[in-house]
Amino acid sequence: MTQESLFDKPTGTLREEHQVILRVINVLGRLVERSEQGRGFERNALGECVEFFRSFADACHHAKEEDLLFPLLQARGIPRDGGPIGVMLSEHQLARGFTKDMAGALEAYDREESNARDRFHSAARDYRELLTHHISKEDQILFTMGDQVMSEEDQSSLCKQFCGLCSKQFGGRTREELERMADTLEANWPA
Repeated sequence: MTQESLFDKPTGTLREEHQVILRVINVLGRLVERSEQGRGFERNALGECVEFFRSFADACHHAKEEDLLFPLLQARGIPRDGGPIGVMLSEHQLARGFTKDMAGALEAYDREESNARDRFHSAARDYRELLTHHISKEDQILFTMGDQVMSEEDQSSLCKQFCGLCSKQFGGRTREELERMADTLEANWPA
């Protein structure tokens, strides 16, 4: 299978999006480390990370998985309850909770609450650890299983549905605008 044909598959699209998400997760990690070292709490950049996670990782990416891919995989015999789909759905819910915690900590920071930074750091570390492992499991296990059970027709149909979803806005931004947000965050906070 060539690299080009990989990205003609819905799982290839999702893997590509995972790489964008991981780039912002790495920026988040650098910003938290910087803050914990006393080199400044970059509130605006951290807020952009949270917005990216809500709009791109959740509203755009997780929606493709939850609304389109997972039901198809379940119909093709991959179990939800007690299986990999159920685990991924549970982890999506945990990720939403950590994102909500990060947003709440930023609001507390704006109100000058004393523990806001620590709350943000904790939620950010939890989010980063969860999503890093989650992405690895999806890429290496679930998507491989999915590619084995989906027909060419399934994959073609899913790609078309993904394109339709990507034409929408997420948090008032297009998918392309959100990818540019990731590029800007990475450029402004390089490794």
